[in-house]
Amino acid sequence: MPLGLLDSAPSPNDKVLADWWRKARKHATKEKRKGLNTLIILGAWMLWKHRHSCVFEEAQPNIQKILSDFHMKRQLWHLAGASSLRALGHDADPV
Repeated sequence: MPLGLLDSAPSPNDKVLADWWRKARKHATKEKRKGLNTLIILGAWMLWKHRHSCVFEEAQPNIQKILSDFHMKRQLWHLAGASSLRALGHDADPV
């Protein structure tokens, strides 16, 4: 994993997001914690938006779309000033 956060990846035993998040923060270095928080918030937001589209707009579940949208939003967040992503090696590609 290029972010160096493989130890923080969720496992099947992680049932509560807040508990996993707390555990993941402990594995991240101080320099990476803010970036990790940013990625987790962005990921949760993208999943919620996609689920909302499926429930209320009859969209079909599509993991490729979620990943593509996540990548695009990550770039936009970085360009908008989410500099904490740089600590994770997330320099934005040109949009």
